[in-house]
Amino acid sequence: MSPLTGIRACVFDAYGTVFDFASAAARCPDVPEEKRAALTALWRDKQVQYTWLRTLQGRYADFWQVTGDALDFTLDSLGIASPALHARLMELYLTLSAFPEVPEVLRALRAAGFVTAILSNGAPAMLDAVVRGAGLDGLLDAVLSIDAVGVYKTHPRVYDYALTRLGVTAGQVSFQSSNAWDAFAASDFGMRVVWCNRYGQRRERLPGSPDHEVRSLAALPALLGPPA
Repeated sequence: MSPLTGIRACVFDAYGTVFDFASAAARCPDVPEEKRAALTALWRDKQVQYTWLRTLQGRYADFWQVTGDALDFTLDSLGIASPALHARLMELYLTLSAFPEVPEVLRALRAAGFVTAILSNGAPAMLDAVVRGAGLDGLLDAVLSIDAVGVYKTHPRVYDYALTRLGVTAGQVSFQSSNAWDAFAASDFGMRVVWCNRYGQRRERLPGSPDHEVRSLAALPALLGPPA
């Protein structure tokens, strides 16, 4: 595979890419074991759907509210709704586990001279909590929330916001996401993209085409040429 050249900044999606959103339900003994996988999948699906629908409606609410609304829908759908369970799962969402390879990858990128950043739908307080909880705060130059622009991915204003904050062009960014829709949108915007396809998704039929597809972020450093 040809290395990505001219890169100055490595920018990561947060949920599903750096942080394992399945770890919330997995660490909650109050969720019946036979419903954990379904809870994780439906919660995530509704969470993402609500970001898109709110953006289309022009009815922005931050990701904490969206995540809570999606959880309410999920618990109701699975027949396990309760205020206590809702509160516990939301608390656990603030302490999601990072995927095992993430700290070493970030250390390697910083040692090589790349700027490292997160660009996420997450609200600032959510991102601050999960980054600190995973011990990544010293490994990131910036943690950027879409809350600053008031629309969710995949709106082009989100990706443009990252360029403005980091002082780079789209072609100087290697963007990593596990979400195919996010990876394709960032590519269409003009970023170089490494799609971390952790979940074996099919390729989207959308504008854009990621430069590389990997199953783990551990493969990222070898895909990059020297920093620009």
